Amino acid sequence: MSAHSHVDGQLPHEPEKATLEGRNKVLGFWLFLGAETVLFGTLFSAFLALRHQVGEGNPSGQELFELSTTAWATFILLTSSLTSVFAIQSMHLNKVKPMIVWLVITILLGLGFLGLEIIEFANYVDEGHKFSTSAFSTSFYTLVGFHGAHVLFGILWISILIGQIFKKGLNVVTAPKIYVAGIYWHFIDVVWVFIFTVVYLMGKVG
Repeated sequence: MSAHSHVDGQLPHEPEKATLEGRNKVLGFWLFLGAETVLFGTLFSAFLALRHQVGEGNPSGQELFELSTTAWATFILLTSSLTSVFAIQSMHLNKVKPMIVWLVITILLGLGFLGLEIIEFANYVDEGHKFSTSAFSTSFYTLVGFHGAHVLFGILWISILIGQIFKKGLNVVTAPKIYVAGIYWHFIDVVWVFIFTVVYLMGKVG
């Protein structure tokens, strides 16, 4: 079978595992995510240690956080996780067009999430919650902004992969890349669930 074939029925059910290179790519990426988990864990620890260090006259999380906006952002990102699952399922069925459609929807939902986050940050700055306002604000923007940067990277990554699919087709070389990008997208969704819980819900409670 040619590595560049993408005609229905010519690819194995799980093309990302069809070659040793593909399997190694998936395994290597899991190891990378382990390092990312440690990094996010460090940022979470710093935030938890500093979240009450607001400083006199500065807004606290209890005053700032508007959970309705964040809840919508959470819903959008979790929905994008589902659409990425549909993309991988389409890949396993060797249905290239539906896979691309689901990947595009995932990108659009990711952009919607980032849009809400930018609006949220702009509102916080207007209320005096800037990066250097307090230890709390610095740790907040570092953690949430770092996650936002990961979402942006994921959007760019998936966009590039869609371009590769159009150029090279779905094959045992491109399939592992799509699969790994799907794992990455689930990872940043899981991280956001922790951010929503630890930063926003706990912050609103006080």
